[in-house]
Amino acid sequence: MLLWAIFFIVLLLTGPLWTIASGRVPFHGDWRTASHRATGLAPDPDTAREAVVQVYAARAFGWRGAFGVHTWLAAKPKDADRYTRYEVIGWYAMRGDSAISVGSRLAPDAEWFGATPTLLADMRGEDAERVIAKLAHAVASYPYPDTYRVWPGPNSNTFTAHLGREIPELKLTLPSIALGKDYLQWGEFVARTPSGSGYQFSLGGYFGVSAARDEGFELNVLGLVIGVDVRHPALKVPGIGRLPA
Repeated sequence: MLLWAIFFIVLLLTGPLWTIASGRVPFHGDWRTASHRATGLAPDPDTAREAVVQVYAARAFGWRGAFGVHTWLAAKPKDADRYTRYEVIGWYAMRGDSAISVGSRLAPDAEWFGATPTLLADMRGEDAERVIAKLAHAVASYPYPDTYRVWPGPNSNTFTAHLGREIPELKLTLPSIALGKDYLQWGEFVARTPSGSGYQFSLGGYFGVSAARDEGFELNVLGLVIGVDVRHPALKVPGIGRLPA
């Protein structure tokens, strides 16, 4: 049994180790000088006057990036001149403030400390307006505004997952490497998946299982997810994410 346990742990770590070896996670550089340049994924508000809601994911900074991504939501109401970013930032909580950040300091599609983001959701017009109408309440109802833990949560991905559950119109499917998305506080063991298309069972984010139309089947072991997506055939591997079948 011990050998099988060791083998399984090594299997879980293979993906993160490959991510490091392949150079997908840079370890050089200083977070104080890392880039936050806009990447052109968000429509220019000067020309796109309709409402826009987008959700992004980018590799976390430093060693954390071997295991997962940081996620956030950006929104622009109709005829607004700028976007607002909604996210949780750990060091805000560490200095005694709320971990929730709502503001326009960074571009909606900015690099996350040098990591280029990918677009997870993109809603326009009336669909975006319906999401924006619920954003304030969804943010206010986040249950962990003063707490942040990289592992197993609550963290930035716990916050984005909460927005997905509170706003079904988002139809949000988070990457399997959004470590912390499955976190539920002790005493709360069952919840809808962020997409709203299924359910998950979680033991404090350390262990869990979920089954949903959009997320597929996922097994969470110590925060690392192994799974399979049947609707869009792919395997889900810790540290790497989706491997198309």
